[in-house]
Amino acid sequence: MPRVGEDLEERTLAFGVRLVAFVNTLPNTVAGRIVGGQLLAAGTSVGANYREASRAESKADFAHKIAISLKESAETEYW
Repeated sequence: MPRVGEDLEERTLAFGVRLVAFVNTLPNTVAGRIVGGQLLAAGTSVGANYREASRAESKADFAHKIAISLKESAETEYW
């Protein structure tokens, strides 16, 4: 039986993989490198932080890591 949230963990990983492919299509310009770097850092952090949250040691730890994932998601949307 899958863990609770396993589907979201898989989806955020797939999003990160697609994001890496997308960033690789950006132009090799100063703007492309800077925006791409920001987008890549924030976007791949969403899944990494969600994965950490799903392995949290307490409810407070879980809430904190989910909040970080949400912030990274908002930053990804911004870029």
